[in-house]
Amino acid sequence: MVVGIHRKTIAYIDTQAIISNIQQEIQWMDKGTALYAVVKADGYGHGAVEVAKAAREAGATGFCVAILDEALELRKAGFTEPILILGLVDVAYTELMASNKLSVAVSSIKWLDQAQAILKKSNRTEKLAVHVALDTGMGRIGFKTADEVQAVEKWFEANESLYFEGIFTHFAKADSRDESHFNQQMEKFNVLISNLHQKPPFVHTANSATALWHKGCSSNLIRFGIAMYGLNPSGSLLPEPYPLKPVMRISSEISHIKQMQEGETIGYGATYRAHEGEWIGTIPIGYGDGWRRDLQGHDVLVEGHRCEIVGRVCMDQCMIRLPYEVAEKTEVVLVGQSQNETISMQEIADYLHTIHYEVTCGLTTRIPRKYI
Repeated sequence: MVVGIHRKTIAYIDTQAIISNIQQEIQWMDKGTALYAVVKADGYGHGAVEVAKAAREAGATGFCVAILDEALELRKAGFTEPILILGLVDVAYTELMASNKLSVAVSSIKWLDQAQAILKKSNRTEKLAVHVALDTGMGRIGFKTADEVQAVEKWFEANESLYFEGIFTHFAKADSRDESHFNQQMEKFNVLISNLHQKPPFVHTANSATALWHKGCSSNLIRFGIAMYGLNPSGSLLPEPYPLKPVMRISSEISHIKQMQEGETIGYGATYRAHEGEWIGTIPIGYGDGWRRDLQGHDVLVEGHRCEIVGRVCMDQCMIRLPYEVAEKTEVVLVGQSQNETISMQEIADYLHTIHYEVTCGLTTRIPRKYI
């Protein structure tokens, strides 16, 4: 998708906020713990490469991604730090991962057998580092039983082409007030890894939520994701142990303004009928940018005033009701602060009945990211 550099709709990314969030977590986490910055999904919509640069500056010693291509993007950008691919990768790319010194999640011995055969056939000397996934209650990927864990360890003892670098799980409800499911998963994880004669270098369970609210949980590596971007993993259910700084601010401008007559309609479906004398402004952003169609009725900020989005959000534009006539090119803040008013990413998510992860990841590349 083309980047819209010739309009004033921009997502500003505060790299100092990224640095602050990471450095606060480093101070908070247990000593001897590594922090890997999670930059999957293009850095949750913030831009993976630039986020990774800021994270490295802040003290992150490695990175987590979801798919192979995201790891290769970081290598191409010059990052030499450890990179862990958290999703499963087709075994056909074993050589590519090994040659790029990438670590990858695995959840079957069949995959290990096939990867070993590929590496032996290629006569490569590089070992492929793997992290064994355990399914303790997420129901996504991973081994589930003690017998499977024992079989995996025996496999590594008998084979040398792959390096047993880590073992991990992922919690389904680490961001919940009710800790019963979390505790069940934690207990199962501890039982499963107790079947190992020797643990690998990395034993990790901690995503952002676990890192914030469940210290000391059998983890010597933190996968620091959404909190790095200044967003509370629980939404607003749990208080943060330290203040997170929001990283993204989205702004646009008034591209057109008009005064309406009684009964005139706005947008597709004519869903809004104006009152006499209302001022309506048009903004160049729409669902083609990831500014969702169901944000009709929500607010933006103009000169510190909340202004309702009226009519349906179009693909490329949306309309707002202004409190008075303003000049074209006046700034419109969609996420962030304008004078004494603020619209947070959490507020947007609450209005859409979703989570802020989905909002930031849904912003398309047509919106340029500007790093400040």
